Amino acid sequence: MSDEKPHASGSIEAGDTSKRVGMESIRERGLDPEELREKLIDAIGAEFTTYYYYTNLRMHLAGHEDYKEITEDARLEDRAHFELVAPRVYELGGHLPNDIREFADRASCPDAEVPVPYDDEGGRLQVEDLTAEDVLEVLLEAERCAIRTWSEVCDMTRGKDPRTYDMAQRILHEEVEHEAWFVELLSMERDGEINPAGHFVRGEPGDAPYSTNRRINDSA
Repeated sequence: MSDEKPHASGSIEAGDTSKRVGMESIRERGLDPEELREKLIDAIGAEFTTYYYYTNLRMHLAGHEDYKEITEDARLEDRAHFELVAPRVYELGGHLPNDIREFADRASCPDAEVPVPYDDEGGRLQVEDLTAEDVLEVLLEAERCAIRTWSEVCDMTRGKDPRTYDMAQRILHEEVEHEAWFVELLSMERDGEINPAGHFVRGEPGDAPYSTNRRINDSA
């Protein structure tokens, strides 16, 4: 029997900390790890800013407690998406921007802002014109942008980077679910149309079936 271990060595010298085998293996499969890394920073920038904006949006759903609870599920899961993928940026030899404004500006999706203007003098929201329909439409379009983003990451990494592909696929599953929730709610709120999402009751907000949030906690 041969004592040779075919994977014991490779193109990186033993003890060399300037390179990463994890990156080289991706490169050998035809994917530029630096390009992927930058794509991930943009993608989780959107997850981070969406978590912030969803915090604000749900405050303007008073009287619609069912809408608030579903928005809370989406909000906490977006935070979990950020926390799941952020370490991958460092594994690929990168880092998050030190300036949070730069990070937010890099987000792959537009800001999910409350869709009403501010009073320039008083600095107050002109909330008298804000409806649940307005908020739900912003939530829906934010989820659609996220689906496009993570679908692109899945396309980039399929068959080339199993680790990132697994993360992106799990996130994509949840973003598709989120879109279905807000299609259901907006359809009923705006048009009185029944458009079921298949949304099941959860124990606590953010405790979604197959949730990345729960998987992170389970692995801690």
